[in-house]
Amino acid sequence: MSEGLKDCLFCKPQREILVENAHAIAVFDTYPVSPGHSLILPRRHAVTIWDLQEDEYAACYALVRELKPVLEAQFSPDGFNVGVNCGEAAGQSVWHAHIHVIPRYAGKDLGIHA
Repeated sequence: MSEGLKDCLFCKPQREILVENAHAIAVFDTYPVSPGHSLILPRRHAVTIWDLQEDEYAACYALVRELKPVLEAQFSPDGFNVGVNCGEAAGQSVWHAHIHVIPRYAGKDLGIHA
């Protein structure tokens, strides 16, 4: 179940950083379910958000708020889904904690994908 730390896709993502702080970064999802689908990634490797220290957890959720106006300006969504998959049974497929920020658009499929 756990991915080797040196092979972790999210420890050093090769993507544009949308917003960042001392403990986390936000990047676009490689496999977006809608335009603007982004991920909040803690800088320190942790398997789930439950494994984060309090300051890391708070910093990740601070970026959710900071990212919202960035996505609104670029994509003009009608709403957002914010979600986290923790563990295989919950649909987690990359073993580095991450928060999905998914812009949603009126009249489009609202199915949630991991």
